[in-house]
Amino acid sequence: MASPHSTAMDTPTGSHPSSPVDRPAHRSAGASIDRFTRRSPRPGHSYRREDHHTTALTHALVAAGRGYAVIPLTRAKLPAVRSPHHADQAADPCRGACGQLGHGIHDATADPLAVRRLFAAAPWATAYGIACGVPPYHLIGIDLDTKHGADGLTALRLLAEEHHVSLPPTVTVRTPSGGHHLYFSGPPTSPVPNSAGRLAPGIDIRGTGGYLVGPGSHTSRGAYTLTPGTPRTPTPAPPALLHLLTRLPHTTPPRPTLHTPSTPAPALLRFVRTAPNGQRNARLFWAACRAHESGLGQEMTTALTTAALHTGLSEREARATIASAGRR
Repeated sequence: MASPHSTAMDTPTGSHPSSPVDRPAHRSAGASIDRFTRRSPRPGHSYRREDHHTTALTHALVAAGRGYAVIPLTRAKLPAVRSPHHADQAADPCRGACGQLGHGIHDATADPLAVRRLFAAAPWATAYGIACGVPPYHLIGIDLDTKHGADGLTALRLLAEEHHVSLPPTVTVRTPSGGHHLYFSGPPTSPVPNSAGRLAPGIDIRGTGGYLVGPGSHTSRGAYTLTPGTPRTPTPAPPALLHLLTRLPHTTPPRPTLHTPSTPAPALLRFVRTAPNGQRNARLFWAACRAHESGLGQEMTTALTTAALHTGLSEREARATIASAGRR
């Protein structure tokens, strides 16, 4: 698969929903975004929240101009417009039918006047969210995390190898923690569900009903920026990737042997052996679950235990984790 850093495609006038203004053709859109989101305050002046609010609004308007439905977010990445129903005791939550603002993702819009109205209702907003699963792109977001010892990028590469998924270059956003958001367009049918860590530790999926923090946003952890050279619009998700994202999590395919080409054993063992401190048990558990789903739980127990010992886990810890995966 291609690394997020290798998603090269020239975009002379801005490569994403959040390029603030068109730039001369000799200047990369990624560099323009980076300068805009990382601009330095004037000498003697601190960077005020109003500056981040204006920056987020500007990027959100450009995103809306490209067809993305957006909402303002707080520094904590939560919907910024307060709910008008916070004191209600209604059994069925309102999803905007009342006509007021403050319904989270249900407020998302690509109408520039409506976007300005949303941001005016939340002057504390310093970020914006891009709604997933809605026309025209039916956006699917793959959030590759690096916090708490997770390595989402490595996990995705292993999954791609295991399931024969070729990931093309697409819009890529760098997060403050050093992770990445990959944007893919999906089909209008077979909606992709949201999930956190289901595919692997460090991989979260943003699908229908979810949102991605857009580049140009500033949160309590820092700024979200577009990776230079990424395509202008999300690339269609390959069919193999869609199958991986929409399949039932606990399906068991026909039982293979350790010698068949489709066996994920080498990739799973490599995933366990390269686990950093703080992620050893999580990786071992995930790999053991995949082994059981492939019908190789018993055959791979010894190999997985050996790989776990290589990371520093004790044999007792390793076997307990593998046994727990078998009972899942």
